[in-house]
Amino acid sequence: MEITKELTIPKLFLKQASKYRTDKIAMREKEFGIWRPITWNDYLNNVKYIALGLVSLGLRDGDKVSMIGVNRPEGLWAEMATLCSGGVGVWLFQDSLIDEVKYIIDHSDTKFLFGEGQEEVDKAISIIDECPKLEKVIWDDPKGMRNYDQDYLISLKEVQQMGRELEKKEPDLFKEMIEKGRGDDVALLFYTSGTTALPKGALLSHYNMLTMGRNLMAVDPCQETDDYVSYLPFAWIGEQMMSISCGLQVGYTINFPEDPETAQENIREIGPHVMFAPPRMYEQMTRTVQVKYLDASWIKRKFYELSTKIGYHVADLNFQKKSVPWYWAFFEWLASMGVQKKLKDHLGLSRVRNAYTGGAAMGPDHFRFFHSLGVNLKQIYGQTEIAGISVVHRSGDIKFDTVGLPIPETAVEITEEGEIITKSPSVFLGYYKNPEATEETLKNGWLYSGDKGFLDDDGHLVVFDRSKDVMTLSDGRPFAPQYLETRLKFSPYVRDSWVIGDQRKYVTAVVCIDYSVVGNWADQKKITYTSYPELSQKTKVYELVEKQIRQANQDLPEAARVRKFINLYKEFDADDDELTRTRKLRRTFVEKRYREIVDALYSDSEDVHIDTTITYEDGRQSHIKTDLHIRAVKE
Repeated sequence: MEITKELTIPKLFLKQASKYRTDKIAMREKEFGIWRPITWNDYLNNVKYIALGLVSLGLRDGDKVSMIGVNRPEGLWAEMATLCSGGVGVWLFQDSLIDEVKYIIDHSDTKFLFGEGQEEVDKAISIIDECPKLEKVIWDDPKGMRNYDQDYLISLKEVQQMGRELEKKEPDLFKEMIEKGRGDDVALLFYTSGTTALPKGALLSHYNMLTMGRNLMAVDPCQETDDYVSYLPFAWIGEQMMSISCGLQVGYTINFPEDPETAQENIREIGPHVMFAPPRMYEQMTRTVQVKYLDASWIKRKFYELSTKIGYHVADLNFQKKSVPWYWAFFEWLASMGVQKKLKDHLGLSRVRNAYTGGAAMGPDHFRFFHSLGVNLKQIYGQTEIAGISVVHRSGDIKFDTVGLPIPETAVEITEEGEIITKSPSVFLGYYKNPEATEETLKNGWLYSGDKGFLDDDGHLVVFDRSKDVMTLSDGRPFAPQYLETRLKFSPYVRDSWVIGDQRKYVTAVVCIDYSVVGNWADQKKITYTSYPELSQKTKVYELVEKQIRQANQDLPEAARVRKFINLYKEFDADDDELTRTRKLRRTFVEKRYREIVDALYSDSEDVHIDTTITYEDGRQSHIKTDLHIRAVKE
């Protein structure tokens, strides 16, 4: 598809809706156990009346409109309507705390806020006095909204009715608004995850978003008959990439799960052809399989072990670009028929042509696991500032220690300091209200990523880690802690890990156990416990975790091996600012918060006393006092 500076997302939307009308399903949503189809004509009408309703409320070109809530058709309609009426879309994570909501609404100068229902409206009510630019809060789910009568609240249906009335007066206004848009206009304002400081607002144009989608589709074409399941937050650039940048150009059907909790089950029902998710989702799938293996009968475990051995061998041959002998191909077919086909179906991957992961590092163990099942999993690399993607693996040329080759129209270079820089038509316009950060990041059209890496002999990009996160080991060599952390997370018993050791005598780790998996294991071992803190400190649990660490230590240089570790009394949590909303570890913050633990790991202490407060999503706080054990890892 030709992407010109005249083309905008709304113009493309109108073109696709006019092409498909009632002949094709644009999206589906599961409600009350039934998949409800929405045609392109329905999609167009809903967007049109919301857009005209926003104009009736006073929306002007360049005004910011924010959206918060789970993935649902209404959220996508609101975003598309904002773009059609000349506004700029701003998404917030549905689980954002009050302070995060207030910061983004205020900093972005949001004029209208779309909230899904009562929970989102309550957040808006609590911050509206501190956000003077916010004029209206629009809600679409009536559950629990009966007694809300604030004059700044209005239902989505009322907004659409205002749109219908405006259409009667000005029947051509909707098309006129779309036609006057240009490709270099700002379309979306994305707030970065903020691993080190307050989130920065990245301004992306229609041209940025559409060129990125075109170039990804040039590598891995999708078809209009494909299905895609939208279950990751729209506030994450990866979801916008698939639902808007690619989905709109291809015209495939977007499916919305009934609930975030039923997403995996709904993915299985749809059987998408293309899938994109951060590593944590694939890590959870791996954990699901591993837990089922642990609970299976002896004969089922043996079948699984045999098929996995065959799958890994064939996957390794493919990684090395070696031909697969006929007898191994036959064994693989047997393994596929006996075990792998059922496993893929259970995970919702039975029809997946291309599965992508990005947003953080994925360990080689997880990568090999999915390829052993026959899933064409590819790593991508990019940032919000480049509309999501600049580098991706090619089918048949996958190296699990790299992130692949640049997509068309994209140049990747490495500076003398080892920083990855990128140039493409998808590079963002700059940071909103932050010219200093824009100057630091954008230099002569090149995007400075802040990541360290290098290009290998085949031209594949190897991403080492964030420059600020690269550790210097005791022997002087650089080391990426993410690599060891992802290896540890391949264990079903480890939910999260934090590796420490920059310019220290040895490497240590803070481990967060997976409560449900370790709890199930403890039940089988007749180990009694009442809570996460108590279970995490059991001697047998420490022995279990030590075994996982010894496995992860294998094949690592002596200086990079974990020598001591501690089981944390809780999981890392975004609500406690320990993780970003996309589950990236805020290293600077956790190092400051758990300074006592870090000091104890590098002393002769065998225990450390903790006296702290944890925060829940609803704002409640809990005071915790406990003693944590420190354990040395035996060789």
